[in-house]
Amino acid sequence: MIEFDDALKKVLDHAQDYGKETVPLEESQGRVLAENIIADRDFPPFDRSTKDGIAIQFDAIKSQGATFVVSGMAQAGTPQISLENSSNCTEVMTGAIVPKNADTVIMYEHTSKKGDVFTVNKPIKKGQNIHYQASDIHQGEVLLQQGIPITSAEIGVLASVGKAQVMVKKLPKVAVISTGNELVDVEEVPLPFQIRKSNSHSLRALLEMEHITASTYHLMDNPSSIEEKLKELMETYDVLLLSGGVSMGKYDFLPKTFEVLGVEKVFHKVLQRPGKPFWFGKHMKNKTIMFSFPGNPVSTFVNYHLYFKPWLCKTLDGEPNHFTVTLEKPYTNETGLTLFIGVKIDIQEGCLMAKTLSTSGSGDLVGLSKVDGFVLIPPKKTLQKEAKVIFIPTRNLWQ
Repeated sequence: MIEFDDALKKVLDHAQDYGKETVPLEESQGRVLAENIIADRDFPPFDRSTKDGIAIQFDAIKSQGATFVVSGMAQAGTPQISLENSSNCTEVMTGAIVPKNADTVIMYEHTSKKGDVFTVNKPIKKGQNIHYQASDIHQGEVLLQQGIPITSAEIGVLASVGKAQVMVKKLPKVAVISTGNELVDVEEVPLPFQIRKSNSHSLRALLEMEHITASTYHLMDNPSSIEEKLKELMETYDVLLLSGGVSMGKYDFLPKTFEVLGVEKVFHKVLQRPGKPFWFGKHMKNKTIMFSFPGNPVSTFVNYHLYFKPWLCKTLDGEPNHFTVTLEKPYTNETGLTLFIGVKIDIQEGCLMAKTLSTSGSGDLVGLSKVDGFVLIPPKKTLQKEAKVIFIPTRNLWQ
């Protein structure tokens, strides 16, 4: 049995590189960018009017006063026009190319019009209301660095440089496997000695948040059929996420089956609660990574966030989404285990305060639905009120 920190390090040491793939722009959100994005033109690509109004030559104000005769119209999305006479002005719309020979834009609200003549009524500055070519980005500059998650903001940048197809980090192919004779499908009415499957549905939903569409399977407590099916799945998938069958019971067949199938055990059992019987390993021939979680729902849920999600982040060149919060009340851990305690997060005077929630154990699915995540309490440790602790979120706190 190993310490939590050692277990996590060993898991992260097995991060993989599954290569790259190209996906349509509209399917790239939430993926990890696998190429540098270069500006294919200046930004903006021309001197752009930022207001609806008139475009003039600034020096004409000194020579002729504040009145100008309209000689044309510059509209967004049309080629550049010219201001041929400095005594004239052109009307110009927001987003249009500033006319050739014009150097200043005056918004309509600062003018008055009579017939074809505009009069400027406010003091102006040369060059005002113009967004100059390349003032944001020059052609050839790097706009986005590879390795970043693609959000809605990055989508806009990708679209602006014509990236209809985007190169992203390839995701692992994952299978979710539940085990046990006591489990029945969701739509079935369980007998008194049965329960409905929940872990496989939770894991599949969690993986969908990572843009991984997992296949699901169920293994009955039969050593030969377990061995046969796992051998098949290890030849097909990059990662197997299993729940149940790894404790010390007489029907916990997975550890022995892994050994028979040539899966190298990295560790089995961690000094933590919940989730102590967690088994982790790798098939040396197929390179399949095996996360075998305890069957209790909270244990599976917590271990997914403690181990698989950080492993996936490192695999995709990212960082685990862990940060520090403040304990609302003191907490004492009298055990030799690292505890992961469910908490609700409140913002108090700009601080993220963690309020611990009581649960009825590692089968408490209802309690699980109420937490925002888990705080790490070190072994044999008393933490005082307002102590800083590591927080592992299980939901988006900002929605």
